[in-house]
Amino acid sequence: MEEIKNNPLSLQWSLEDFTPASVEDKESLVFMRESVSFWKDGLHRFRKNKIAMSALFIVFLITICCFLVPSFYPYKYEQQMKGSERLAPMQYSKTEQKQIDAGEKVFPHLLGTDQNGRDYMIRVLVGGRVSMTVGLVASVLILVIGSIFGAIAGYFGGLVDMIMMRIVDIIYTVPDVLIIILLAQTLKFPLEALASKPGFAWMQKLGSNMISMFIVFALLYWVGMARIVRSQIMVLKQSEYVTAAKALGAGSGRIIFKHLIVNCIGTLIVTTTLQIPSSIFTESFLSFLGLGVQAPMPSLGSLASAALNGFQTYPEKLFAPAFLIFIIILSFNLLGDGLRDAFDPKLKQQ
Repeated sequence: MEEIKNNPLSLQWSLEDFTPASVEDKESLVFMRESVSFWKDGLHRFRKNKIAMSALFIVFLITICCFLVPSFYPYKYEQQMKGSERLAPMQYSKTEQKQIDAGEKVFPHLLGTDQNGRDYMIRVLVGGRVSMTVGLVASVLILVIGSIFGAIAGYFGGLVDMIMMRIVDIIYTVPDVLIIILLAQTLKFPLEALASKPGFAWMQKLGSNMISMFIVFALLYWVGMARIVRSQIMVLKQSEYVTAAKALGAGSGRIIFKHLIVNCIGTLIVTTTLQIPSSIFTESFLSFLGLGVQAPMPSLGSLASAALNGFQTYPEKLFAPAFLIFIIILSFNLLGDGLRDAFDPKLKQQ
């Protein structure tokens, strides 16, 4: 029997296998994890994502270039220089060359000039600023309207949810380009009258097309956000803290805004970040069709549209705005993917 017990191939249990574990053995099996908040944990996992951090750095760099550089750039986006039409990158006009020969300092045209003698680099930077501003403002409008609409529909449910969701289905069928054209023509004269008043001169620069685009974003593009928030609210409203809030006498408005939407903040941030490149692409597409900002204010889409006429002779005039659109949209998409991986509990790695 002793030989059978000591045989390593034996399937019989030994009494030594049932010896109680010591205190040291128990402590060695305990793995205590530091208690962290939702935001701290999400930011920690976000910083570990090298692709997302690189995208964030690129977005920050583009923002600095588009919003700060034009303020001290030696040329203005509307400034026309005679004799400097369609210059190649780093090329000087005859007048500028004479100034250089005379000992004066002339800042080079980094991307050349357009057909009107305007520096192309500053126009691309200002165009990027316009596109990013439209994307950010449109995303904020979509976030506010879509989250409130979806939260109300998801919380009350029943007949209220059915009516509100049918409204969403109807809005999905509305052609946005047609609405923008109609609004631009309808708002043209009222906006011009309003822009002539003190304090509203900024509306003259944007024009009726751009303002109508903001209105369309507020009217049509929030439906996707509303559906996402509705699905989240329908799950969260079954939670115990919602039942406790109702038992304490909290009203529907307080429960929606103080409890439910707050607990959807991770999803809202991710969805909004992914909505920014979509809004930028929509603005660039509409500006390419001539439905964006009015001249001389540039946009990346309008610059690309104007560069098509001389594409074979001056291809860099198209590559510059197209490349900037590509970089902006790609960076925001990668940033949104990184935020989703960091703040979505379902994708959290154990």
